[in-house]
Amino acid sequence: MTVAPADSGSPARPVTVSIVDDDPMICQAMTMILNDYSGDRITVVSTSTSGVEAVEKARKEQPDVVLMDIAMPNGDGIEATARMKALPSPPHVLILTSLSPSNTAERAAEAGAEGFVSKTDAPEEIINRILGACDGSPQFNPASQRQLLNDLHRRKPLARRDEARQLLNMLSEREREAVRLASEGFTNQEIAERMFISERTAKAHLSSASDKLAMNRIQLARLVERADLPPMI
Repeated sequence: MTVAPADSGSPARPVTVSIVDDDPMICQAMTMILNDYSGDRITVVSTSTSGVEAVEKARKEQPDVVLMDIAMPNGDGIEATARMKALPSPPHVLILTSLSPSNTAERAAEAGAEGFVSKTDAPEEIINRILGACDGSPQFNPASQRQLLNDLHRRKPLARRDEARQLLNMLSEREREAVRLASEGFTNQEIAERMFISERTAKAHLSSASDKLAMNRIQLARLVERADLPPMI
């Protein structure tokens, strides 16, 4: 879901957030942080204590962002994330954790999560990650990025590499170039500069690639890594 930018000519509506954690105290604390410290940029629309409840609320409320705990009754947060991303109007999902994301980063990314938020982060850091997710920016912290890359490099069999290359070959040459630059961490503006195109065209290439492969920006980056392509000239 896309939130109108602040300079669009009319006041931007608050980003709506749903919090999912099996501990009601965590839900209450996160609600207070987001409602009290965001300067009206964020509003919490609901909380849930199980994955099943969270998916149903996401279906009805269509929040912009869901903060999703991992360990919960009735299915873990990663399973709930996959179900949410299959909804007609899927939210951005950030995994809410108080632990290292070891052994969960790859599963979370494959399910469609766009990053991690630590329960111990400063309020402004949590708020910035939520707003960044709405802008389409990956919100994986350094620990989860390292875990994601380590998991990827440990198992890169030939069959998966070839499958990834076949998927990338479904894109046009310019779409592939934009996706590869995005996978290296370049912003849309930087991609546009390197491809000698407008930022609007760069966004269009990335959006078209996402639509063709039914993948978000994080998943496209993982696909490029898995393809193990030769360096760009």
